[in-house]
Amino acid sequence: MNWLERLFEAQLTIGSSHILWREVVGNVFGFASAIGGMRRRVWAWPVGIIGNLLLFTVFFGVAFANPQQQTLYGQAGRQVFFILTSVYGWWRWQEHRKARGADAPAITPRWATVRERAGYLGVWVGGVLIGQWVFATIGAAWPAPRWYFWCDAWIFVGSMLATYAMARGWNDFWLMWIAVDLVGVPLLWHSKFYPSAVLYAVYGALVLYGFTVWLKASREERDPQRELTEAMT
Repeated sequence: MNWLERLFEAQLTIGSSHILWREVVGNVFGFASAIGGMRRRVWAWPVGIIGNLLLFTVFFGVAFANPQQQTLYGQAGRQVFFILTSVYGWWRWQEHRKARGADAPAITPRWATVRERAGYLGVWVGGVLIGQWVFATIGAAWPAPRWYFWCDAWIFVGSMLATYAMARGWNDFWLMWIAVDLVGVPLLWHSKFYPSAVLYAVYGALVLYGFTVWLKASREERDPQRELTEAMT
């Protein structure tokens, strides 16, 4: 098992910074998943799950040693919920693709309804209020300031909702990711998770482009099986 341990603990050194290759590879899978999501391909979900598993071991430093010597509970916890939500999205997109053909995009995007939007905004606000209290109670295994827990809760809840909105095929999910990145990139950089911070900054540009792609599709395409969409709410 020595070669597996060496592979798991392998690091990239840039100047005085030590970066786990797991963080780099996990983010590459995440970026590939984002591209697949933009193209509305079912394979985006399993690819994303692999990245989530790798990044969980990076951010959950209390159990898996990392060079930052920090545990980001919100970042680690959201990888778990990413996996759970991705299983749902994988199933949902697969069911839609059966009605559309293997070569067609899995879903037709649309805007969330007023009721759906009010629902996820309410969950976001409530989730942040509860999340920051939970994270502060657990602690960060280092003397983290209070603002850190608010940021971590914002990222945690927003990421969950964005992934769910992607599974539902809502255009809103791109805007959710922008809101998450505006807080997530500075926090990751501050915590010295540089590959993740850089990737999320680059991902921000992809999000803006993906939003225009989905917006155009929602205006031009017609869902060939609207009944299935409504039945799977």
